[in-house]
Amino acid sequence: MAVSTTAKPGVARAGRPHHARPVRTGRRGRKVKDNLLAYAFMAAGIACFALFSWYPLVRGVILSFQQVNFVTDPYWVGLDNFRALFDDPLFWTAWKNTLVFTGLALIFGYAVPLGIAVLLNELRHFKAYFRVAVYLPVMLPPIVVVLLWKYFYDPGNGLFNTLLRGAHLPESQWTQSGSTAMISLVLVSTWANLGGATLMYLAALQGIPGELYEAAELDGASVWQRLRHVTLPQLRFIMLVLLLIQIIATMQVFIEPYQLTGTTNPDTITVMVLIYRYAFTVNHDFGLAAAMSVLLFVVLAIFSAIYLRLTRGGER
Repeated sequence: MAVSTTAKPGVARAGRPHHARPVRTGRRGRKVKDNLLAYAFMAAGIACFALFSWYPLVRGVILSFQQVNFVTDPYWVGLDNFRALFDDPLFWTAWKNTLVFTGLALIFGYAVPLGIAVLLNELRHFKAYFRVAVYLPVMLPPIVVVLLWKYFYDPGNGLFNTLLRGAHLPESQWTQSGSTAMISLVLVSTWANLGGATLMYLAALQGIPGELYEAAELDGASVWQRLRHVTLPQLRFIMLVLLLIQIIATMQVFIEPYQLTGTTNPDTITVMVLIYRYAFTVNHDFGLAAAMSVLLFVVLAIFSAIYLRLTRGGER
């Protein structure tokens, strides 16, 4: 009997099904479709970021080299805006006040949250209650915080002066006095932002292995020695991160001095307040305000570069 060499309908000559190639093609098509969908979502995010972040940044740099106000059409002036800044006495006053505010805010806002986090970490009862209490000011809108403290600082019937009168102590002008205005602003900023830094420190503390403390106790280390040789080295990275965040945030302080002392007080005028003053109050010169913003951006970029260099060196 002769054997037929004709292949069966469902089998190819090599013994593989006819539908193998379409399966591979279908998988490749689904993969391409998934990639295109992912790129579409990424493109939408990049477009939003470019529109609301990159474009204002580039536009601000361009404005810093132009004369822009409500009177004349914009025209190119080169470096004249920067020369005008350096000739303005308020420019140097604003930078000095900003650096003083940043230094004081770091002293209070860097050490106080760490101390509170250590105390919260040692608590055995009511942990959740105290964490909520510490974080509560962060949940308040900044303008609400400032208005609340404005009532506290009121030189007439404010809370602080009422307490001083009750204790038969001399009253203070708080934000109206040049000797206490800056520290008053720092206290407001520290209270408003205390909770976020405290919880970040607390999360880092709870990630420290307990074996390190047990070994330190067996070696006879005191509480201060455990804090110095175990806690602080383990918190090094988070402390560097918070240092950068606080420097960037405090150097852009605006709401506190604007609401509590106004835009004309030379004792508390900061870089951001001066930018607002240039653009919207006295000069209405957006080019001058943009030039001031560019200088602030450069200073903050330098701090960021230093931070990245330090953290990279620590990783190696």
